[in-house]
Amino acid sequence: QVQVVESGGGEVQPGGSLRLSCATSVSSSRLAAMGWHRQAPGKRRELVATISTGGSIKYADSVKGRFTISRDSAKNTVYLQMNSLKPEDTAVYYCRVDDIGYGGYWGQGTQVTVSS
Repeated sequence: QVQVVESGGGEVQPGGSLRLSCATSVSSSRLAAMGWHRQAPGKRRELVATISTGGSIKYADSVKGRFTISRDSAKNTVYLQMNSLKPEDTAVYYCRVDDIGYGGYWGQGTQVTVSS
């Protein structure tokens, strides 16, 4: 059984902050990377940020300078600190786990809503 569980979503005002968490049951020995994607209503799912087991990080241009991805390797958990949130950040945020042997797994998503 593979588990990918997100938490931390909610509703905030523009300029506010949230921190998302994602924990996975995938063995650390099989993890290649973890990250976050999001899907807004009527739009395609898009990459937000990823972090590899080697510590390589990349962000979507739209979130650079505002979001920070980090991980706790001992807990197989990845975090997404989201600051200076904008209404355009409103979406369902999905955790992505990349397994070395069997590809990727998705969490069920957590809703982030940014509104006045």
